[in-house]
Amino acid sequence: MASEDLYWMRRALAEAERGRGAVEPNPMVGAVVVRDGQLVGFGHHGRFGGPHAEVEALSRAGESAQGATIYVTLEPCCHVGKTPPCTEAVLKAGIARVVAAMPDPFPRVAGGGLAQLRQAGLSVEVGLEFDAAERLNAPYLKRLATGRPYVTAKWAMTLDGKMAAASGDSRWISGPRSRALVHEVRGRMDAIVVGIGTALADDPTLTARPPGPRTPARIVLDRACRLPTTSRLAQSARESSVLIAVSEDAPIERRQALVELGCEIVPFSGDGPIPIVPFLEELGRRGMTNVLVEGGGRLLGVFFDAGQVDAVDVYIASLLEGGPPRFTPIQGAGRSRMADALRLERQELSLIDGDIRLQGTLPRSWHRIE
Repeated sequence: MASEDLYWMRRALAEAERGRGAVEPNPMVGAVVVRDGQLVGFGHHGRFGGPHAEVEALSRAGESAQGATIYVTLEPCCHVGKTPPCTEAVLKAGIARVVAAMPDPFPRVAGGGLAQLRQAGLSVEVGLEFDAAERLNAPYLKRLATGRPYVTAKWAMTLDGKMAAASGDSRWISGPRSRALVHEVRGRMDAIVVGIGTALADDPTLTARPPGPRTPARIVLDRACRLPTTSRLAQSARESSVLIAVSEDAPIERRQALVELGCEIVPFSGDGPIPIVPFLEELGRRGMTNVLVEGGGRLLGVFFDAGQVDAVDVYIASLLEGGPPRFTPIQGAGRSRMADALRLERQELSLIDGDIRLQGTLPRSWHRIE
């Protein structure tokens, strides 16, 4: 494809990014309409249940869409959902050529939209910027493939790898700007997860301040149901959802006391730690696409040991704490050989008022769309 095709598809990908946090569990999608080398329409899927990207772009293009090319980051849908099929809008607008970054694996689409457009005589090309489109919608694709949400592990640590001082004090490791960015991330999540150790030590609220496009559920993995009824989480459960994952043999009276405050108790079988895969499958059944695991170190270790971390978001402060390695970010079983350690892919590094922010993804075990 020509270099101008690459340029316009990247514009469409930038459009798609604007829907992050507002469209889930739908995918982020962007579209641009180009005629005679000129942009005549653009759009993105802006909110769940709202108009799709193609419809937005074609609406802006109007009559200029006749004979034009539409660049779209995901295969146009061909089924009636909360909105009419995008393929109908494309055909009605008189588009001559469709360039899609990737097919949509959603079972009611899965190549059907592209086939419908080809059968109508349109020129259809697929695969331009495939990898970028797949990265953009990795949470959507993972949930379709596995039924589980995409898990981002977040932590802040000192330069020598501590999440707290020897006393347990952790306020504050990272600076104000880093903490503000964490709140932005929280506001795009379906859930924020901590372990009972963190809940007891920090008494967090786990809210996004200021609020973002989503209001995340606040979840505590608490096998024995030890969360105090006086905790800020329990006391605010009627204002924003609080889920507590417990063992099925957790004390009934403790469960009931938290339920009366508005918490939801989610029991899991067995008397050991909460099983991570069944836990994530439960969140997937609830329609959750993005989950942020904030710790502590024991919980992060359990998620990593289970192979259920997809991405990391780490803030490294220019602080040296010293002392024994009690509060390390990832505990659990770990790896016995450095050669077996997990290596990040697609790292992004930024400097934020003296803190280092490192973001990256881990190798995917779920199915890659071909």
